[in-house]
Amino acid sequence: MTTTALPATGLPSVDRGGPDTEPWDADALELRLRSLVAARYHDRHPFNQRMHRGELRPAELRTWVANRFYYQCNIPIKDALILSKLPSPGHRRSWIRRIQDHDGATDGEGGLERWLRLGDAVGLARDELISHRHLLPGVRLAVDGYVNFCRNQSILEAVASSLTELCAPSIMLTRLDTFPVHYPWIAADGLAYFRSRVPQGRRDGSEALSWVTQWATTREQQQQALDAVSFKCEVLWSLLDSVQGAGSPPEDAR
Repeated sequence: MTTTALPATGLPSVDRGGPDTEPWDADALELRLRSLVAARYHDRHPFNQRMHRGELRPAELRTWVANRFYYQCNIPIKDALILSKLPSPGHRRSWIRRIQDHDGATDGEGGLERWLRLGDAVGLARDELISHRHLLPGVRLAVDGYVNFCRNQSILEAVASSLTELCAPSIMLTRLDTFPVHYPWIAADGLAYFRSRVPQGRRDGSEALSWVTQWATTREQQQQALDAVSFKCEVLWSLLDSVQGAGSPPEDAR
């Protein structure tokens, strides 16, 4: 099985800022966090680059959609774990929107429903997605590891791990631009998930960044935030390594 390099070598290393132990000011920390996400985000992964160049076969897209759905299903679970750790009603009222964004206010709404519609559009039956019939072991391991990270680590680290949202609007806009050109067989209404995530990602990324820069006041805390972002980038990278390594399963060659 051919895969890209493991995240430790396939992604830029984390800049730990040298031996100085003095904390950075909020602006300097924000710059480091933004730079880290931009350097290590999974838009650089070869699979995503092939996707955006229009080089994926339909079966490869279906493999990605089916496996990414496992990640989508676990987003509200990890957000519920973070919610339980937040220190004030105001923080919890704000964070709970993320769960509602994915689960919806009622059946037939929300990000999970929109991802199911993407599955419809690429030719996957809903029961294939809901049952996780095509879930790859490496994807399960990466996603479960992320959920456990949010369960076991501090609230600072859990919130910081969500800062990949800073780059989410950009990759969603890229897909909205490239999918109609390269994959015209995918119905336009199947791209609704990508459209919804642009404003949500901007809101969520800005909010989490504000909290992290307020909470991380020591150099140790700031490094924990940077390490959490790096870990999340590695989760997303590892997920795509598994999908790319799987190629086109025979049952999806349609």
